[in-house]
Amino acid sequence: MESLATAPLKCVPSEQVRSANRALLALHCEVRQGTRPWQSVLLEDLSATGFRITGLAYADQTKELSIRIPRMQLLSARLCWIIGPMVGCEFTNPLHIAVFDHLVKSLR
Repeated sequence: MESLATAPLKCVPSEQVRSANRALLALHCEVRQGTRPWQSVLLEDLSATGFRITGLAYADQTKELSIRIPRMQLLSARLCWIIGPMVGCEFTNPLHIAVFDHLVKSLR
């Protein structure tokens, strides 16, 4: 039986989805999983379908993640991969492209 740390994740994006518009950022956000306390993380990569963060301690692949991005409503996501300190997530409900564009423009 594979341990949780090495178990393959279910939401591996296709190349078509992965090549979607992406924005490289350096934005401090807050995230939490389940009833754990909110944690400060660094949002480094954002697309309409997901994001990459660093700084999430004890990431649990079995629990959804809530993220507070400044100027946005609270969003939910699934963990797709973990590589060292980086965590890749897929939004439960993708951002509308106009919302994504507006957010990126306002953060730069």
